[in-house]
Amino acid sequence: MFRLTILLLVLLPINLFAAEEAKNGLQAGAAKVNINPRKYPVSMIGSFQDRQATSAHDPLHARALVLKSGNTRIAFVVCDICLISREIFDAAKQQASEKTGIPTSHMLTSATHTHTAPTAVPLAQCHPSPEYVQFLTESIAQSIIKAHARLEPAQVAWTVAREPAEVNNRRWYVKEGGIRPNPFGKTTDKVRMNPPRGSDLLIKPAGPTDPDISILSVQYADGRPLALLANYSLHYVGGLPPNQLSADYFGEFARQIKKRLGADESFIGMMSNGSSGDINNYNFREPRPRAAVFERITAVANVIADRTFQAVKSLKYRSDVPLEMQERSIDLGIRKPNPEELKYAEKLLADAKDPQRLTTNEVYARETVRINAGPETVNLKLQALRIGELGIVAIPCEVFAEIGLEIKQKSPLKPTFVIALANGYNGYLPTPEQHVLQGYETWRSGWSYLEVDASNKINDQVLGMLNQLAD
Repeated sequence: MFRLTILLLVLLPINLFAAEEAKNGLQAGAAKVNINPRKYPVSMIGSFQDRQATSAHDPLHARALVLKSGNTRIAFVVCDICLISREIFDAAKQQASEKTGIPTSHMLTSATHTHTAPTAVPLAQCHPSPEYVQFLTESIAQSIIKAHARLEPAQVAWTVAREPAEVNNRRWYVKEGGIRPNPFGKTTDKVRMNPPRGSDLLIKPAGPTDPDISILSVQYADGRPLALLANYSLHYVGGLPPNQLSADYFGEFARQIKKRLGADESFIGMMSNGSSGDINNYNFREPRPRAAVFERITAVANVIADRTFQAVKSLKYRSDVPLEMQERSIDLGIRKPNPEELKYAEKLLADAKDPQRLTTNEVYARETVRINAGPETVNLKLQALRIGELGIVAIPCEVFAEIGLEIKQKSPLKPTFVIALANGYNGYLPTPEQHVLQGYETWRSGWSYLEVDASNKINDQVLGMLNQLAD
């Protein structure tokens, strides 16, 4: 009896220490919620004209990952939606925070930018269903709540793979005669978006690409795959019928990486959109034959999943990683039309033959009038976080590749990657130099309206947060 008492006295502190270490060590939980509409037809965003989806080719999800270390908890959500407003994200975060206790400032929510998703933000001539917006909001919240409920001891690792062949800059310098009039009746553009593939008009791309596949891999304590968050700077792929929803390559990647890892049904794969505002999948130097439905999506997802799988096979995982996160807001100016541009727009609208179905130029005219009557500034939400030595930045825009490359190069945390279309939607984010070149991504509208120097001001803020987190 004496020996047993001594043994218990020795083991008790060890067990208490182990329990405390497990409590303070890294924990993770992941979940997904189906966000396919519950009824059809539904408005589908991704075009100047409204398209009505009558079915879904494949499922759309809100995928969530929650990490906990000590008293710090961080949630990631990646949604198979083209664009999501700050109002939707904020409402979803508030609902999730009330159930989990995670501060809303520690939730990073983003959209993938698939162009075959239900409309969630009124844009061009696409209008969301209020019922779907409510459903999406609740589903985003539920994904965080479910992931949080599944927290258990875990370990993480991170790395970067590369795949340059699937990303191409879509803004090109072209030969004389290759620039068409813009929607404002001018031929002042110096570059052209998506010029004809294989054309002798082509001179050179107007910007770089980012070939990185950034990877955060999460395992259960016993080594089983729990979740994987990837990031690639590819706009989307496409290749669907005009009336079908799809998660595009983002959703297919999630399925493919699960297969390669041999993971069970609890595993959640996630592909977030990086700095892809001026990037797409076309190799403009070479014409490409027409592909079958979903063929290109599958091909791209397979390549990225293969690169990812090869990169994670040899990773060493850790559970002793600190989690830290910062959030800031910034007010930026809105580009306003001059009197001449406003007069031109008002005349176009007055002469419109069908106000319910405007031409592309008439859509831009309406945007010009609306922006002229709107506010002078807009508030953006920015985030930065660290997981060990890994840095992640969240920006609510379609970020140009060179901006993401600058953040990666200047960040004190290595590696660092950018999750775009995060925590809201504030349109394209070109550099001041790209504004000088003009072109589609700079044409003033609800999807391109931030002040010319916006990218520099945003980079100053996110790099400031990264430096504080590193210190």
